[in-house]
Amino acid sequence: MNLAFIWHMHQPDYRDESGVMQMPWVFLHAIKDYYDMPWMISRHSGLKATFNITPSLILQLKLYYENPQKSDKFLNLWLQDQSSLDMQNYKWMIKICKSVPYETMAASIESYSRLYKKESYEDGEFFDLQVLFILSWCGVYLRTNSKVVKDLLAKQRGYTYEDKLSLLEELREFISGIFDYYIELKKRDTLSLCTTPLNHPILPLLLDVQSAIAANPSTNTPEYSISLKEDAVLHIQKAKDLFVKTFGFLPDGFWPAEGAVDEKSAALLYDYGAEWIATDEDILFRSISSKKRAALYTPYDCNGMCICFRDHQLSDLIGFTYRFWEAKIAVKDFISSLLLIDKTDKSATAFVILDGENAWEFYENNAFYFFDELYKSINSTAWLNTLHIEDIKKLPRKKLNKLAAGSWIGGKLDTWIGQREKNRAWELIFITKRDYEHHKESFDDALNAKITEHFLAAESSDWFWWYGDDHYTEFGLEYDALFRSHLICIYNLMQIEPPFDFFEPIIQKRSSKDFWIYPQSHISPHINGKNDSFFDWIGCGVVYESKFYATMDRKRGPIKKMLYGQDFENIYFAFEADMDEIKNFDFTLRTIIDPIGFDEEVSFDFEGKKEYKSKKSTIAYEVAYEDWVEIKIAKNAIKKQKLYFRFELSKDDMVIQVLPGFGMLEIDTQSDFSDRWFV
Repeated sequence: MNLAFIWHMHQPDYRDESGVMQMPWVFLHAIKDYYDMPWMISRHSGLKATFNITPSLILQLKLYYENPQKSDKFLNLWLQDQSSLDMQNYKWMIKICKSVPYETMAASIESYSRLYKKESYEDGEFFDLQVLFILSWCGVYLRTNSKVVKDLLAKQRGYTYEDKLSLLEELREFISGIFDYYIELKKRDTLSLCTTPLNHPILPLLLDVQSAIAANPSTNTPEYSISLKEDAVLHIQKAKDLFVKTFGFLPDGFWPAEGAVDEKSAALLYDYGAEWIATDEDILFRSISSKKRAALYTPYDCNGMCICFRDHQLSDLIGFTYRFWEAKIAVKDFISSLLLIDKTDKSATAFVILDGENAWEFYENNAFYFFDELYKSINSTAWLNTLHIEDIKKLPRKKLNKLAAGSWIGGKLDTWIGQREKNRAWELIFITKRDYEHHKESFDDALNAKITEHFLAAESSDWFWWYGDDHYTEFGLEYDALFRSHLICIYNLMQIEPPFDFFEPIIQKRSSKDFWIYPQSHISPHINGKNDSFFDWIGCGVVYESKFYATMDRKRGPIKKMLYGQDFENIYFAFEADMDEIKNFDFTLRTIIDPIGFDEEVSFDFEGKKEYKSKKSTIAYEVAYEDWVEIKIAKNAIKKQKLYFRFELSKDDMVIQVLPGFGMLEIDTQSDFSDRWFV
């Protein structure tokens, strides 16, 4: 059988109207992922894959070639004398420097781990924190091959300004060779390259927002919408032009942003030269009115367009599940899943399509161990063959008479339209577009071109991803401000006063408090595993795990909410979960407390005893479970004031959920909550 990997490499356009990137994720993923991902494939001869490189990523990555600090707000502040930073920028730098997943990126660097947990810094510590943050993002290739990176990692502390300059120059030179490396691997026939319309727009919504209703009839769409077809065409044309300028040849295929398709958008891409596109299995199943998985493993022809449909389960195993597993076990499971497909269809082609950057910081060693084992296993499996898209186009295709509307997120378009905040963002675009149409004839070509650039930037799917309550980031207000800045700039270019409400955040004072409620007072709940007393947990802290989403849409696991708190004698936790799922399998909950080295496991046995008391620890530890899971930990044997808790939920010896989802939960065992009293 055939296996086709398509890795999607994308970053939103973080530039403000002055052209300066307001967040550093392009730079950080460049030193960690954009070279490492093709490099890991190239280490295993004969393997093939397709890489989708988005235009917004290309444009921003090139800004680092000559003067990185000029184009990046973070790097500009990173090189400034820290005494010159005002309090807002100082706090923002700390926020950025503590934004990595702790367990996989900070814990392994001793000095960074120590500084990560601090709340205030001496000048030297703040300086070290900044350097260690960048070093933590350096990928396996740099850590293996760069003397500068290796020496600075070994140094651990006491960094100098010269160290910063040396590191930045090393990384600048490294980044400037990334696209040349892709071209080299394409010449070797290891890679095939494709792209996405310019600013990663949801093409079906640009053509007609009512396509969201075709995907999901219950979706609420904005009133008084207008078609943005002319902009959709420009997104396609400009993407092709930039791709040719960067790689030296025309792209023959597109990954539509977020796999969002319908018949109109597919026809438009075909009219402008796309020979193939790819999307999700849910779109195929709705298109053929069947969920038979055997239909998934072949390319299709729809009005001349070659369409590939990704295996959602296989893709999500890599994107979300295997990060908890030991590499050999994960790879064995993946190959076993492919074998089941091969047994039913020897000519099957499975499409595994996912983000090529966002998952790996949650894997050990940036997923190197996993991919090295995976690629070795594929190469040693005689019945398995990897193809890139150039090979796929030569395969026989099935006829597809209808293409349903939707995306790779639930087969719908609701992630980008329908909720109040999302619809408000669309309304602002429509208002601005109508005002522009009234005046554009009086503007010269140069001014119209500048205005068009801002419209195209505002139409990116990335802004709408963070609006509404389905995804969360601590940088939501920054995304919101960037989106509105493009529309405000259009009014400024037209020399028209922007409407007042364009200056009002669409995200209304949202922060982690919407998803993480801090404890307000002491609690002393009765631990019996029965969720039978509301009053027991009044004043507790709450982490809504089901709402803690980062850059990818994913299922967190059976535990949806974690409650926690303490009194003078004990620390308490409760886990609200899908108990039917837990009861149907052998689950184990592991409690880990740093820095005291506490580690206790409890396996759930709903047929027998539903309570547990610690046996291997000197710390008194109790668990009860029935309607939900409750834990009590006695303080009397704990000498540390600040403790860091995390929990691992396992099924069949595989970790499937880590709690809390944002890293580690800090608890001050001596807190009296005087700063949080409420009436």
